[in-house]
Amino acid sequence: MENYKDTPQDRQNVNPFLHVWMHPKQTARFMIDVKSTGFAILVLSIGYIGSLLSGLIESNFMPELSPWIIALFCVILAPIVGIIGTAISAFIFWIFGKLFKGTATFSGLFKALSLSAVPFIALIPFYLIWLFTSPESLMDANFIGSIPWIFWPTLLATLVVTIWSVVVTVGVVGEAHQVSNWKAFFTIFIPTIILGIVFFILIMVLVIGIIGVGLM
Repeated sequence: MENYKDTPQDRQNVNPFLHVWMHPKQTARFMIDVKSTGFAILVLSIGYIGSLLSGLIESNFMPELSPWIIALFCVILAPIVGIIGTAISAFIFWIFGKLFKGTATFSGLFKALSLSAVPFIALIPFYLIWLFTSPESLMDANFIGSIPWIFWPTLLATLVVTIWSVVVTVGVVGEAHQVSNWKAFFTIFIPTIILGIVFFILIMVLVIGIIGVGLM
């Protein structure tokens, strides 16, 4: 897929919440050139509501709380987590994109990456239904009982949305950096693997240290 070159007529027809599903590059260019950082924060804030709700699976997150309170927590935390997460990702992809001669700015990447949260909006109704109809089966890792009817549709939707979010992320990073999709993929893949290895080592050191203290 080539980097997108838009026209004023194209920009008039772009709805970021709908257009990004099939045209991530065009939508990313629209976000970078036309929309403000504030609008990007609005987009990622809505998307991260779905992301946080999906994170409730087997989380043991205060199961005694009312579903209404838990849902409100997700709404309040969404912009905070979204801004921090997107800013960190934008900084990392901005640095590693330079390895492939990427030309993106940090602000441009931030606005473009806000679109990667859009697919998670589709998960909001699934997880709200699950949260309000069977909160124990959603959040309790030790839940023993019948699986609610919403489980399989939600699982399928989560799988599709997660994969599509990755596709969108590759597309918007490529458009922001003005590089090919393959270079965008490695811009994302390389730091992800490095951070995964670093976290694995830190966890192993922590576990070994705890075991060592326990044996003393």
